[in-house]
Amino acid sequence: MKTQWMKFNTWTAAGVLAVAGAVGAGAASLAPLQAQAQAPVASVRGLPDFTDLVEQVGPSVVNIRTLEKVSARNMSGGMDEDMLEFFKRFGLPIPNMPKGQRPNPRQQPEEEQPRGLGSGFILSSDGYVMTNAHVVEGADEVMVTLTDQREFKAKIIGYDKRSDVAVVKIDATGLPAVKIGDVSRLRVGEWVMAIGSPFGLENTVTAGIVSAKQRDTGDYLPFIQTDVAINPGNSGGPLINMRGEVVGINSQIYSRSGGFMGISFSIPIDEAIRVSDQLRATGRVTRGRIGVQIGSVTKDVAESLGLGKQQGALVTGVEKDAPADKAGVEAGDIITKFDGKPVDKISDLPRMVGNTKPGTRSTVTVFRRGQTRDLTVTVGEIEADKTEAKASAADATPKSSPAAQKLGLSVSELTDAQRRELKVKGGVRVEAASDAAARAGLRQGDVILSVDNTEVSGLKQFEAALAKADKSKPINVLYRRGDWAQYALIRPSR
Repeated sequence: MKTQWMKFNTWTAAGVLAVAGAVGAGAASLAPLQAQAQAPVASVRGLPDFTDLVEQVGPSVVNIRTLEKVSARNMSGGMDEDMLEFFKRFGLPIPNMPKGQRPNPRQQPEEEQPRGLGSGFILSSDGYVMTNAHVVEGADEVMVTLTDQREFKAKIIGYDKRSDVAVVKIDATGLPAVKIGDVSRLRVGEWVMAIGSPFGLENTVTAGIVSAKQRDTGDYLPFIQTDVAINPGNSGGPLINMRGEVVGINSQIYSRSGGFMGISFSIPIDEAIRVSDQLRATGRVTRGRIGVQIGSVTKDVAESLGLGKQQGALVTGVEKDAPADKAGVEAGDIITKFDGKPVDKISDLPRMVGNTKPGTRSTVTVFRRGQTRDLTVTVGEIEADKTEAKASAADATPKSSPAAQKLGLSVSELTDAQRRELKVKGGVRVEAASDAAARAGLRQGDVILSVDNTEVSGLKQFEAALAKADKSKPINVLYRRGDWAQYALIRPSR
């Protein structure tokens, strides 16, 4: 899931009630009348029965399997270019080479190998399926399996890494589409259910409650936090309320072990639908920008400036000739509202601006030197995502030792700037992951912090730890992705 971790129709409501009291029914009936009279006791209700709901939800949930193309050497006898040249130079027959076949190691055929597993759900009856971006990103082929075991090769319509939302299309009609819920009606403590394919176990049902809403984890969107059991393979599956509606896409977990620890996160479905509508229309997502660098407003700063309360986003810098610069926004301003909506904390502003269509004339309310003023800004368009490989190519040189190659890893030293940005003392950056490493869930941009319970401070320590590891057993690797760290088990090929 993105640390990676990365999902109805009508439902029966009979018996679907939550436990609202801390005192059981039996205990309440035995309590003295005097005690019952002293304080009101919350009514005790039965636990929900999910059976009917599962029968109706199941057909709308799909399993997603991704494949990648890898070079095969079967047409050259498994030999590299130098060995083939040796056989040709001395006129020797090449082992395992079909008669009349001329080897060409530079143009070896490709074969498809499993890359990963995930989940998804049917958006519309004509074959549109929603899942996580990290499930399909980098895949050469996406296979979608329905609950009736029909399998389809899917076309990737588009994916958005900022929101971790993707849409794929299969050639089928008459499919059971999900019903989209209203996230604003979702309440903390409400029962919710997830269906997905953890560890490839299709149509696995788990349930729990909403632990928090609008949980800010540093990503582009605020998440729904639940205690629903989510594990690798659940990514992209639906989070469903007791009315049979999808309210989120299961996307991430917080874990120190690599497995579920009672904290999981889902992308709010209203945000996901906004993204999917753009992906279906244009294949990409456009977002607004105004060109400011911002920081948090501390309590001390708010009091010293006479702001009244701790709120808004502090402008620490303004890009020259950017929309904000042209509108008159200055460094030191505190943006308290955008288009009339209050900016309560720093993370609110990027989301508000990002959800605004480029070219829109919007009002930015700033607090400057004790006074509030409204400025008109024409929102620009944010640049498309830059690939991490290009961004880091000038800073580090990938390294792939024989030991790392066997695991499918190519890594590089972290620069001082990267360490400061990630707030880590050491580690190595994954530049490429294939074979065993990819199957374990590692991908480009991850930072490996330890190998086989040995802390990694740099390339030398990484190689030393890898050399000492028992290659006959799965090797545990602690890695970080974004603000989250978790373990992966790499199973070397034998």
